[in-house]
Amino acid sequence: MRRILLFLLLLASVGVRAQQKKEIAYIESTKSWHYVYDTQGRKIAGYSRSSVGDVVGWSSTIFVGKNNGFYRIYDVQGRVLKALSINSVGEVISVSGDTFTSRLGNWIYIWDKTGKKIGSRSAQ
Repeated sequence: MRRILLFLLLLASVGVRAQQKKEIAYIESTKSWHYVYDTQGRKIAGYSRSSVGDVVGWSSTIFVGKNNGFYRIYDVQGRVLKALSINSVGEVISVSGDTFTSRLGNWIYIWDKTGKKIGSRSAQ
C-alpha cells in the first residue's frame, strides 16, 4: 500500500511539472538574434532579428516585435498571436502580463494579446 502511495505521489509530481508553463524572464538581443530565457535562466528559444525585428517589450507571457511597418505579438513559443499596423497602434510604451500599452497622438491605448483594443484614455 505504501509503495502505491509513493508511486501515485511521484506520478502527480511529474504531472505538475509537465503542466508548468514556461515564462519569459529575459530577452537578450545581439546584432542578429534575440534569445529568450526562462525563470531558471535556461534559453527557451532564439529568433532571428530579420524575422522578429526589434523587440520593443516583453512580459512573462508575451513579447512584442517591431518589423516592416508592423508590431507582432508573440507567445512564449514564438508563435505570432497578432500583427498590427504601426500606423494604427502608434508607439508601444510598455508590455505587462497579457497586455501592452501604446500612445498614438493624444491617446493612450491598452491592447490584449489578441490585438483587441481593451481600453483608452487621453494622454496628458
